[in-house]
Amino acid sequence: MKYAAGWAEIACEVLETPYPYGAAHASLDPDDVDVTPERLHPAFHGSYDWHSSAHMQWSLVRLLTLAPDQVGGRPIEVLERRLTAEAIATEAAYLRDRPSYERPYGWAWAAMLVAAAQNAKLPKASNLAPLGDVIAELVLGWLPRQAYPVRHGAHPNSAFALALLLEAYDDLGRTDVVDAIRGRAIEWFGQDTAYDTRFEPSGTDFLSPALTEAELMRRVLPEDEYKTWLTAFLPGLGTDAHQQLLEVPTTDDSGDGQLAHLSGLALSRAWQLRTIAPTLPDVADVLRAGADRQVEAVLPTVTEGDFMSTHWLVSFALLATLAD
Repeated sequence: MKYAAGWAEIACEVLETPYPYGAAHASLDPDDVDVTPERLHPAFHGSYDWHSSAHMQWSLVRLLTLAPDQVGGRPIEVLERRLTAEAIATEAAYLRDRPSYERPYGWAWAAMLVAAAQNAKLPKASNLAPLGDVIAELVLGWLPRQAYPVRHGAHPNSAFALALLLEAYDDLGRTDVVDAIRGRAIEWFGQDTAYDTRFEPSGTDFLSPALTEAELMRRVLPEDEYKTWLTAFLPGLGTDAHQQLLEVPTTDDSGDGQLAHLSGLALSRAWQLRTIAPTLPDVADVLRAGADRQVEAVLPTVTEGDFMSTHWLVSFALLATLAD
């Protein structure tokens, strides 16, 4: 795997960078004010925030699985220090006490980590089971109460989280969670048509609302139904419409964490264009070329950018790469 060594190295580096750290901690009482990252989150500190720490550890697990001979021993050492039974018990208790914390983006990435560790048969994989169980409970409690999906292109986006949660809990054998996600996805998005992408992207998007929804529905609909749905949802994709989704967004690596999102947008678009492409064979090459342009434009930032870029972009680069 061409970039495995560099991606593993930067993932370890940012995970071992304790500050800056955005705890997003809601104190429950006057004594609950110690927000030292490693005390609050013994598994998911470093890498700026909880969800980035979770998905950069997912990145390490995937890199160890895909290219074990290229990444060396450091990723294993990092993961073994983080994923202890005690640390995961603390994280699970924290989520149980704060059931909206990191909902749904952080939940999705943590569940992906649990599933990846199990699939890779990591020595610490069994330690993660309580975290996967808590997130499953939270998802099952949340979905019936969430009346409307969140459609914008940042962390609360419903379609992105459901896609990852579906993958994770399918791997983990939790059919109850998978069925709940499939049902909600069809209720929320199954009747969508003629999506207007003229206003994409927003200024701090790291997801395309349109392509993210399309990627989720690829997972929940049978192939023939999906093609019908996709052509009605994004008519003209790859021909005379939605051209901006195929072009490199204006990116910023100045250290502004919100503007850095646009580099992630290029990578998430590439991932989704590549997974959608086989459904539209007449324009598949056009979609793949658009994906390639966006990956190539931001690839140097993944390892050489400012910390506000490097603390999370490896994961999105992996999504884009693994979609090939």
